[in-house]
Amino acid sequence: MPTTAERQLARLRARFEQQARELAGVGFLLKGSLLQRFKRCSSAGCACQSDPSRLHGPYWQWTSKVNGKTVTRAVSDEQVSRYREWMDNATRFEEIVRQLYEVSAQAGQLLTAQERQLSRPQERARRPRARAKS
Repeated sequence: MPTTAERQLARLRARFEQQARELAGVGFLLKGSLLQRFKRCSSAGCACQSDPSRLHGPYWQWTSKVNGKTVTRAVSDEQVSRYREWMDNATRFEEIVRQLYEVSAQAGQLLTAQERQLSRPQERARRPRARAKS
């Protein structure tokens, strides 16, 4: 018959494996942010120069850090849904990884407590008994 600790560890292992399977199905990942921008052009007679409500756009931009440098890229309307999906995938990936760390920490605590409990009888046997004072 398995002990309580063994049953808890089995449940944690099952939870870990379930999350690992979820991780495999996440899909492509992309970090960064999407912005919708409106811009002024360089034409002197254009209405965008004098009226902020008549700026050109919207234009989409993706911005992210790549190798420590900020990268900005123009994104077409057709690409926006794919970028959003991949960015949502990255968020889901990070959440699953956080959960994997959490389950692993719980398993580590359980095993550490179990190891302490197993080593206690040996420690008691090795310690010299204190003599009663007369």
